Amino acid sequence: MAFELDFEKPLLDLVRQIAHLKRLAVEQRLDVRSEIEPLELRLTELRRDIYRDLTPMQRVQVARHPRRPYALDYIRNTFTDFVELKGDRLFRDDPAIVGGWARLDGQPAMVIGQQKGRDTKENLYRNFGMPHPEGYRKSLRLMRMAERFRSPIITLIDTPGAYPGLGAEERGQAEAIARNLEEMARIRTPLIAVVIGEGGSGGALALGLADRVLMLENAVYSVISPEGCAAILWKDASQKERAAKALRLTAEDLLELGIIDTIIPEPAGGAHAEPKTASITLRNALTTPLAELTALSDESLLAARAEKFRSMGRFAEA
Repeated sequence: MAFELDFEKPLLDLVRQIAHLKRLAVEQRLDVRSEIEPLELRLTELRRDIYRDLTPMQRVQVARHPRRPYALDYIRNTFTDFVELKGDRLFRDDPAIVGGWARLDGQPAMVIGQQKGRDTKENLYRNFGMPHPEGYRKSLRLMRMAERFRSPIITLIDTPGAYPGLGAEERGQAEAIARNLEEMARIRTPLIAVVIGEGGSGGALALGLADRVLMLENAVYSVISPEGCAAILWKDASQKERAAKALRLTAEDLLELGIIDTIIPEPAGGAHAEPKTASITLRNALTTPLAELTALSDESLLAARAEKFRSMGRFAEA
């Protein structure tokens, strides 16, 4: 296992020792289980200790981890019978947003997620997970389709932000995001949003106006990246640690502020350490809010959604 993050380096020696013993066991046909088991136990404990006390900027690093599960990984391992639907019926398909019909424990749902790439070729195809306006228009088309069939909508948020290129601006990036927010506020079917990685700026919010907002333990959700914030406020991107702390972008901060509703725990070492376990945890976390929301009438659903977002940032005198 490779450790790309600086704070994971203390794990390297243990991983190398375990790999060396396993190699000896194969090459020399030795029984080394008694030597390997305590090392693996120590590795698990050390990984848990490291991930228990991460700084906000370290959480950002984990949220951006190149081996972290992306939307399609969760769709394959959390849902069944996924059928992808493409195109916005106006300009083109945007591979940075994937969506379609799926089932969660047998219940039909429309699943929409922002998708990054694993390598350079795929990242270019997916535009590094930064949607164009046609991606948001595709997501809105799928949401309206789900509403017609009275099916819940589940969005998976993982983007540095909406693509800020010239072509995207010419085709109405800001309007596409604003239209999503307007329509999501009044769609008459349950909406659940899950921040699975990097929730950046309006590009993330365009899929985030939901009845329930869930967030994985090591995901982040903020109006701007720490580097961008530091460059603007202090003219120095190296102040990113300071910016990350000030932005209150971790799951714990956002739960305290009332921006999200639930924190979904990750396996020790992050979701990238055990992707399938993370997918099972996500499925279990979706079950309760989905049952609660589907039991509500349309009027109750819309009223509760409106009150949820109107109450954010509300000032109350003592």
